[in-house]
Amino acid sequence: MSGTEQIRSNTVLAARREPIELHTADGLTLVGELAFPADRDPVATLVTLHPLPTEGGFMDSHLFKKAANRLPALAGLAVLRFNTRGTSSARGTSEGTFDAGSDERFDVAAAIEYAEFHENPVLPHRWLLGWSFGTDLALMHGADPAIEGAILLSPPLRNARREHLERWADFGRPVTALVPEHDDFLQPQEAVERFACLTQADVQGIEGCKHLWVGEKMVRRALNEIVAVVVPQVGELPREVDSGLVVG
Repeated sequence: MSGTEQIRSNTVLAARREPIELHTADGLTLVGELAFPADRDPVATLVTLHPLPTEGGFMDSHLFKKAANRLPALAGLAVLRFNTRGTSSARGTSEGTFDAGSDERFDVAAAIEYAEFHENPVLPHRWLLGWSFGTDLALMHGADPAIEGAILLSPPLRNARREHLERWADFGRPVTALVPEHDDFLQPQEAVERFACLTQADVQGIEGCKHLWVGEKMVRRALNEIVAVVVPQVGELPREVDSGLVVG
């Protein structure tokens, strides 16, 4: 008899998941995964850009792994994750060498292009979801007409400069910056000041949070904030699901 199960840190919900390869304009192959709803077409798409690979960031960084594990089933989202150049995970190693955000422009472009032209299913309403280093990549290289906006988790504004923020301002698409109260690199008050030139940016301080969003409470907060931007009609994500949805 079917019951309900609480969503825990390692819960994996039903979805279609397939390994993918991205091909960059400078000739590299990047490895990744696309997850989308098991029983319907996605209503929107997250193109994820992971944290700094030289500090352990990769496509399986926990927020992105949990987004892929939960959001196709809970919110009808497609979640595209990939390793930027020179980055390794269980999926494999992407070709190339880490370039501190410069040549990664080709990686961002390849991911956006893959999502834009994917069929079966079509990947609609594409949003960039960056975390830490990935937020710099989104700001530096993500102002693409195929993207509807960007969500930035723990933006350090290390590599992204004022000129990149101003380009996004001119681009006009929405940007939501979720800034942890206790972030090691950029905290909410300074973030408001530094994002001021990106006039449409919605900078939100996340109370009690640190840069890495550790713990199930912070994971739920991050996923709910993402869903509130991309598919607000979904509302707050459930903490329990029908046990038939749980696959791992």
